[in-house]
Amino acid sequence: MAELTISGETHPILKDDYASEWMGIEVLALEDGHATIRMPLRREMLNGFGMAHGGMIFAFGDTAFALACNPASPAPGEVDSITVASGVDINFVKPAFRGQILTAVANRRASAGRSGIYDIQIYAADPGAAPGTDTSAGTVPGELPADSSTQGELIAEFRGRSRTISKK
Repeated sequence: MAELTISGETHPILKDDYASEWMGIEVLALEDGHATIRMPLRREMLNGFGMAHGGMIFAFGDTAFALACNPASPAPGEVDSITVASGVDINFVKPAFRGQILTAVANRRASAGRSGIYDIQIYAADPGAAPGTDTSAGTVPGELPADSSTQGELIAEFRGRSRTISKK
């Protein structure tokens, strides 16, 4: 499991990611094609209705997507390339509110050549529930167990399409 911090040691793309730092994102798990992150929903992340701004939920999901798409320790042949979004869709299912903890679980579903498809589920839970941290036996790495009372409620489904390109 990764450190619960934003730092270059956790994942190289977070080193200068000031948006993720401002959002207070914590990395819970990183594996090839997978990332689990969380953040608290603060007052300045709300819209005029008093619920999470859709852009905040999108940005949160997009960070999980980026972490799942890019290796934390690139192999020699991967050093000169990055994987970026070629398109995304998001479906908002339920609202989230100030004080809740958001968790995003990103998993690669398919890859071929330079293209990939990733699904990211975003959950909201009340403080103290710590969604996404259940590691009980029999669960798939990076996926929240269906019977876990700590997973919170699904608030959004994010699907990302990726493309690997040259850094230059």
